[in-house]
Amino acid sequence: MATFFVMFSTDPDVDPRKCVVGLACAAQAVADGHQVQAFFASHAVRLLHADYIDAIDARVGMPDGSSRAMIEQLAAGGRIACSTGSQAAVGVTPDTADDILVDGLGLEWSGPPGVVTMSANSATSLSF
Repeated sequence: MATFFVMFSTDPDVDPRKCVVGLACAAQAVADGHQVQAFFASHAVRLLHADYIDAIDARVGMPDGSSRAMIEQLAAGGRIACSTGSQAAVGVTPDTADDILVDGLGLEWSGPPGVVTMSANSATSLSF
């Protein structure tokens, strides 16, 4: 199977549909048995926040719980990393993450080195 790197950096307040399409593509790649590595940066880190991901479905016309299910599928079958600096900019640190983020992400905290490593180790890169 293929290896995918999926980069999320679009602000979901600006283009929520693009963000949800990205989640759907990442979840589909996991469902198809591919190796998936996803990195969330800039304001896209909010897609990992429990309250935020639960509310985005209404904004994009999806059934309640759809986006959270995609995040959970990605976490169960892929690897998720986020920008430490971007999370800090929206008030989340590794110490406060358990109170704010979706449970069970197995999140890796990183920055540009993580983006470079993950993308270099993948056959296909997608950006949302």
